[in-house]
Parts: sequence; structure tokens; C-alpha cells
Amino acid sequence: MRQLIAALLGATGISICLASAVQAETVLKASHQFPGGKGDPRDEMVQIIAREVEKANVDLKLQIYPGSSLYKPTEQWGALTTGALDMSSFPLDYASGRHPQFSATLMPGLVGNFDRAERLNDSPFMESIKKVIEDAGVIVVADAWLSGAFASKEGCITAPETVKGQVIRAAGPAFEQMLAAAGASIASMPSSEIYSAMQTGVLDATNTSSASFVSYRLYEQVKCLTAPGANALWFMYEPVLMSKKVYDSLTPEQQKAIMDAGTKSEEYFSTEIRKGDDKMVETFKKANVEVVEMSKQDYDAWIAVAKESSYKKFADEVPGGDKLIEQALAVQ
Repeated sequence: MRQLIAALLGATGISICLASAVQAETVLKASHQFPGGKGDPRDEMVQIIAREVEKANVDLKLQIYPGSSLYKPTEQWGALTTGALDMSSFPLDYASGRHPQFSATLMPGLVGNFDRAERLNDSPFMESIKKVIEDAGVIVVADAWLSGAFASKEGCITAPETVKGQVIRAAGPAFEQMLAAAGASIASMPSSEIYSAMQTGVLDATNTSSASFVSYRLYEQVKCLTAPGANALWFMYEPVLMSKKVYDSLTPEQQKAIMDAGTKSEEYFSTEIRKGDDKMVETFKKANVEVVEMSKQDYDAWIAVAKESSYKKFADEVPGGDKLIEQALAVQ
């Protein structure tokens, strides 16, 4: 009888220990709008963080919700600031309605190429941007810049006059202002809604990241793609972000695991994203879409329009806007 009681107590003890272990594991929810498991590098960044955190064995796990399955794209920022959402791969300019300084991270011609984007990450410009992020209750886990392109159902977008009369999606206020100044009509929406908007005739044209052009199969809807090429007008900052409130609640070991994993994902992204433009061009050509690039003359004409519209408005109306542009342009 004593042996039976001892055995039962032992089993109960094991159950209690196992239950405690299960209860001790913290599960973080990571949300993003991009297709999951289909090779999108932004999804893969989050997947890498999840794998690395699990390998660190610090009682921490990430549950990933891709494809806007947990939050709508533009709702993620507010959820991060309150701690309702733990982590997100997030196009920062989507939150420019709350923090207009973020439009500097999708300003026409401000980045130009991937090497310069990486130099921006370690510059006073990014220190200023990250201060706004952190003051809002969010921290950056991994930096990510994406190049982008233009595409249209009507014809090739090259010089500014080629957008006149078209309804175009532009991703953020700075590009919207520039395109409107060139004679386009603007329709605002997240990249996940571009396909259906083109399919239903709401949009004639769009610009978005090279990764999104492929992930969302936009080659099925357009006649001509203007690839970034040597004169990339469109670059967007899309970091992996985390709620500061949630981060501060973790143990030092868990915080370290998150940041170490972020570094690994950033290293992956830096290598992988450089292949994105070539992959996009190859995919669109295979789908019989015409592919062109802007000439230097076209690019310069767009910058002239941008300086009189989006640059001027940003410098005049956004607190510290002139300084942010100055800090960005100082990075060579």
C-alpha cells in the first residue's frame, strides 16, 4: 500500500513539474501581412527569429500569423504600442498617420541602393527614426529595407508624365504627393489589397516592393513593370518590430535570445533581398509582362517633382522634417 501511495505521489509530482514547465513557457504572437511559407523574405525573417529563439532554450516561443490572419496590416502598429501584439514585420510608413516622421523611410530617391540603406541603419538619421519608434512604445528587433518598382495595366511608367490620368497606389504620403503632383490620382491601401484592386478596376497602376510584386502575383494583372535597375526611386523600411512593454516583461536571457535571433534574421535578409529584383524581373518576363527601367533622365525628372512636392511638404509640415532629410542626405 505504501509503495502504491509513493508511486502515485511520484507520478503526481512529475505531472506538477511538467505542468509547471509548460506554464513557464512564454508564447509570443508575431503578425504580418505577407504570405506565409511561400518564400517571402519578410515572412522568413520572422520564421528565423522563431527558430533561433526556440533553439536558445529560454522558455520562449513565437507563434506566427502570416497573411493578415491576426491583424489587418494597418492595425498592427497600434497593437504593438499597447502590448496587444508582441511582434510584427511591419512597413513603418503605414504608421505615418500617427508619426509623420516615418514618411522619411519611404521618401522618393532618399535611399537609392542596398549599400546605402545599410549605411543608413547606423546613421544619425536612423537614430532619430528609432527614437520616435521607441518613444511610442516599440523597439526594432531587425532592420530591413526593400527596393521597389512600378507597374501598370495601361503602359510603362518611366518619366513623370507617364502616370498622368492613372489611378495609382503609392504605399505612403511622400510617394502619393509626388505622384499626385505628376498628374496621377491616388488610391491608398496596403500591398495585400493591390491584386484585387487591379482585378476589379479600382487601380490602373501601383508601386510596391519587389518582394510584394512576386508574393502577391501582380504579374497576373499588369502589362508593364518598371524595375528598380540602376535608378531605384522606391525604397521602404520594413523592420521586425516588438512591443517594448512585452520586451521589458521578458527575462534578460529571453531578451538576449530575441535580439540575437534578430541579428541572424537581419543577416539573412541582407543577403537574400539583393536577389529580389532579379527574381522579380525573371518572374514578370516569364509571365510575358514587358519589363523596362527608368533612365537617369527619368529618375532626375521624378526627383525634381519630389523636391517640389513631398520633400517640401515634409520639411515644412513635419516636426523635425527638414533635419531628417538633411541627416539622410548626409549619408554617402
